[in-house]
Parts: sequence; C-alpha cells; structure tokens
Amino acid sequence: MAIKYKRIMLKLSGESLMGSQKYGIEASMLFHYAKQIKELVAMGVEVAVVIGGGNIFRGLQASQSGIDRVQGDYMGMLATVINGMALQSALETEGVFTRLISAIKMDQIAEPYIRRRAVRHLEKGRVVLFSGGTGNPYFTTDSAAALRANEVSADVILKGTRVDGIYSADPEKDPTATKFDHLTFNQAISMGLGVMDMTAFTICQENNVPIIVFDINNADNLKRIVAGEKVGTLVEAE
Repeated sequence: MAIKYKRIMLKLSGESLMGSQKYGIEASMLFHYAKQIKELVAMGVEVAVVIGGGNIFRGLQASQSGIDRVQGDYMGMLATVINGMALQSALETEGVFTRLISAIKMDQIAEPYIRRRAVRHLEKGRVVLFSGGTGNPYFTTDSAAALRANEVSADVILKGTRVDGIYSADPEKDPTATKFDHLTFNQAISMGLGVMDMTAFTICQENNVPIIVFDINNADNLKRIVAGEKVGTLVEAE
C-alpha cells in the first residue's frame, strides 16, 4: 500500500481513554488504539503520539476547586505521563517498540526530551510517546502536539476525536451543524473553531503542517488517512 504520510503526529484526548467510564482508563480503549498504531507501524509509518490527561485531571478546571492555575496545569501534565505509560504498556503488549518521553524530568519512567534522540527513535521504527505537554503551564496538549510535530518534522497532525471532522457547531448538541471537508488555517482561526486551540493552529500555519481531524473510533480511519484517502476534515495553509 502506498503511503502519503511517512511520519505522523497522532493527537489523542485523555477523555478518549475513558470509554464508557466517567473517568480513568478503560483497557479496551487502550488496546483499540494500540492495535491501530501497530498496523501503521507495520505499513512503515513513523508514529509519534501526544495524549491529553483530561480523563484524570484537567488543569484549566482546577481553579474552580481552589487550586492555583499553574499548579493545576502541572498536575494535568503529570496526568498525561500516566496515560503515556498506559498506552506504552498496551503497545508493548502488542509487540510494538516504544519510547516514552517526558517534558518534565522523571528519569525512572521516561526519557527526557532531546529532539535528535526522538527523531532517531522514529527513524528506527519506534513509536514515540510525548508526555508532560510542553513542560510549561498555560499550554495545552494540542499546543504540545503542534510543537513536537514541527520539531520532529512530521508530515501531518492527525487529531482523533469522537466525531468525523470539524463542524460549524458541536454536532452532538446541534443537529443543524454542518461538516467542513476542507478549511484553511485562517478560516479555522477566524471562525473560532474549538476543535484545537489557537496556539496550535498558529504554530502549524506558520510552519505549513496540515491537520486532519477525524473519527478515531472507526478502526480503519488511520490506515485510510496515511494511504491518502480523504477522511475527516483537512486544515492546511492557503
């Protein structure tokens, strides 16, 4: 099978790991993603992953419970490390070689982020799991995905969601919402679409890295995208 995207950045939300639960990690979801990633590796795709932490702790909401915003953001970063460890374990159970990299130093469980080393892991066919966000408060994991994708020269960012692309409104709440098949970064930014934060859109716009938003729950979508099929919504430069 011909491959359109040789090196991808897969962005997963922490909430996607909850499955039918209200919080935490559901094992079936871990292996749902691990099997899809394994198929990509078998195709020769180099895979980097950034995963959120919203299934465990969301920094932005911490201030509502009296926790300082910066403290809350660091707690959220630690949650992404937990999710990264879980996904790493699932991938290795499937026989996939991985490296867990943390933007926050924790030598016992993850490598520190060194760009050249991360790129070398990808070149050797290892799945690189970037955790700890950017290592800085006030930045989301969307921004972390955009930053790391640009740093390791990924061909595309694939953002897996529960819906099959970007809509004019939340399709789960508004039945009249219309789907976009293609958007420019300027359109996405001007419309204030909440599917990714503006920092992430801007980083990708400035460096000409396209974003595809798609339904991750369809197990065939990742393979179809890397093969060049039109799936979800493509956001790219003019």
